[in-house]
Amino acid sequence: MVACLALLASPAGAKEAYHWVQYTAGGLEARAISDAGACPSATLDGANSVMTTRAAPGEDYGVIVCAMAIPKGVKTATIADVPLALPKQRADRILLIGDTGCRLKGAQVQACNDMNEWPFRLGADVSATLRPDLVLHVGDFHYRESACPTGNAGCAGTPFGDTWDVWRSDFFIPGDALLRAAPWIMVRGNHEECERGGKGWARALDPYAFDPSTGVSGCLGPAKPYMVDIGGVTVQVMDVSTANEKVDEKQAAFFREQFAAAKEIPGPVWLAFHRPVWAMDDVKNGVGSGDNKTLAAAAKGAVPTNVQSFISGHLHTFLALSYVEDLPAQIVSGHGGDDLSPNAPEKVVGIQVNNVNIKSGIGKPMIFGFSLLERDQADASGLKWTLTGLDTKGKPFAKCRIDGRSVICD
Repeated sequence: MVACLALLASPAGAKEAYHWVQYTAGGLEARAISDAGACPSATLDGANSVMTTRAAPGEDYGVIVCAMAIPKGVKTATIADVPLALPKQRADRILLIGDTGCRLKGAQVQACNDMNEWPFRLGADVSATLRPDLVLHVGDFHYRESACPTGNAGCAGTPFGDTWDVWRSDFFIPGDALLRAAPWIMVRGNHEECERGGKGWARALDPYAFDPSTGVSGCLGPAKPYMVDIGGVTVQVMDVSTANEKVDEKQAAFFREQFAAAKEIPGPVWLAFHRPVWAMDDVKNGVGSGDNKTLAAAAKGAVPTNVQSFISGHLHTFLALSYVEDLPAQIVSGHGGDDLSPNAPEKVVGIQVNNVNIKSGIGKPMIFGFSLLERDQADASGLKWTLTGLDTKGKPFAKCRIDGRSVICD
């Protein structure tokens, strides 16, 4: 039986309102989207505050996007009298989710109207009940790039293109409960490149300021990294959305500087970026494929020893990997909703990816869901965590112990 997403459209005459908190290059911000024509009311610690217009309505975007800086030390904040989820001093439960949109591109047609075939809303609703301290989306929010084929009931009526209707359907409606549950880190994926879903990304989610007179209707190329302190661990968020799958030395030099710059960050560092380095969604004769050769050229020999983990998506599967070589652990949580990778491996030990050898870890292919990183409460170093892979109903399917760059999985 088809499980229809009956709530993907707002009732006639209803006003749309989406609120969330996200980390940006300038610090913590509250953001809101509304079709009411003006920014909603807001408070900080009970005092009236003002949301400013980040992006006014424009072509294919008939909504206003508003923003408000949240200074350090603020204990309560509201938008339209609705409390916002503010960060804890130390994030101990971090939800990882990625590649969440519904794929419509030429012959690649996903049943967006079927909760079983596109279960992002279910996963988002269930993961919100887990009360994470932080949500880290590893990129690829926008997937509806071409029209649903005539007569296909699985995606009938769905919008397509870089428009508000698509961003609303692909992300904001199904993700609303999770958006309100915790602060977010937004990682830009290749589906948010300017020629794909980049206009919506620039208006609503980009961690940098929006200027419609720049780039492609305000969408710019890869941004500089920014840092998020989650309490004893720093997340360096990188924009690798355009990184070439084959070696591009000019790009590699650009990313090499970003990898090396993490050396200046005190304490353990995680690098969050969309395209993984030494990971795979297919294996032939013991050699994995699906990795990014440009990022590998940039990272090898340039990643400082304080970097403990890479956190990525792009491959539509769950992976937790550590290596024979002294490299950061790689976590891939790209199983949030888009079509899953059918050839992704489960047994990963001994696989070689671009001349790097997997020492330990696990893969769990063909399972939609998300991941949860939980800090070891007895450890003050920020190095020890438990990683759990969960399906969209919240049932665990994998558990790994992470200690620095080491990954040991059940």
